[in-house]
Amino acid sequence: MKLYKTIFALSIFAFLFCCSSSDSNVKEEEQEQEIIVEEGEEEQEGENNETSGELDPNKSPSENFDLSTWNLSIPENKGDGTATTISVSEINNKYENSKYFYTANDGGMVFKCPVNGFKTSINTSYTRVELREMLRGTNTSIKTQGVNKNNWVFGTAPTADKNAAAGFDGEMKATLSVNHVTTTGSSSHVGRVVIGQIHANNDEPIRIYYRKLKNNELGSIYFAHEPTDGNGDEQWHEMIGSRSNSASNPSDGIALNEKFSYTIKVVGDILNVNIIREGKENVSKTINMVNSGFNVGGQYMYFKAGLYHLNNTGDADDYAQVTFYDLQKSHTTN
Repeated sequence: MKLYKTIFALSIFAFLFCCSSSDSNVKEEEQEQEIIVEEGEEEQEGENNETSGELDPNKSPSENFDLSTWNLSIPENKGDGTATTISVSEINNKYENSKYFYTANDGGMVFKCPVNGFKTSINTSYTRVELREMLRGTNTSIKTQGVNKNNWVFGTAPTADKNAAAGFDGEMKATLSVNHVTTTGSSSHVGRVVIGQIHANNDEPIRIYYRKLKNNELGSIYFAHEPTDGNGDEQWHEMIGSRSNSASNPSDGIALNEKFSYTIKVVGDILNVNIIREGKENVSKTINMVNSGFNVGGQYMYFKAGLYHLNNTGDADDYAQVTFYDLQKSHTTN
């Protein structure tokens, strides 16, 4: 009997020890899992900050997006009859403007531009609320224009230019929705906006257009390629729908407020454009710019993003608006 009691006591002790040990192991595993989850969330948070991020409607655009190498044009008179430029340092000091540039209720970065307003120069015909790439950041000792550390060049540019520039080749990625386009104005102007560009000295290797005519439910996407003077006529490339002034509703078009993404990538003389939509195949177009005149000495590039409003014939109170949810760019450096 004593033997049975001893065995029973030992069994109880072993059982309690195992349970205690098992609970301890479970708690340790849970703690390890919590740590892993927390580390994973932190890592994901860092990745999100580098990409689209968690957009906060209570923050300014520069707090939600990396605007450290962008300035902004708004169509207000800076005093000489041309548009006002918000500098890199100003825009990154929590700049917002309730009429033109602000954070939406969902945290997106809003660009709103009226038909009427002041232009960036006397040679420009249209208003804009648009970011301009400034690779110099806040170092204003570097000039805005030129083959210098504020701008980039093609990878096929002369070696001296590649060394003088801030980088060569480039890619810009954006996710956005077009919220409103004009419904008034001439048939060639109504409903069209430019949502991204590469600008060179005087010409544009690319301008991406969104256009929705007032009787259509969906909009089209196309782009222009403008060679330098003497290197050919402006070229038009339709990607989704038509750029026609009387286009029918594009069956695969993009509605107002529908989110989509674009990428613009230049490597050497090759330009690739992608339109990306959830649940649909990407739409891509590649062109060779070798004969367009941008790979010679003295030609410099910079990205532009936002809203370049290509309607100056609509009613004074008509406007266009786009909201960006992601904006990234990169270049190759020596």
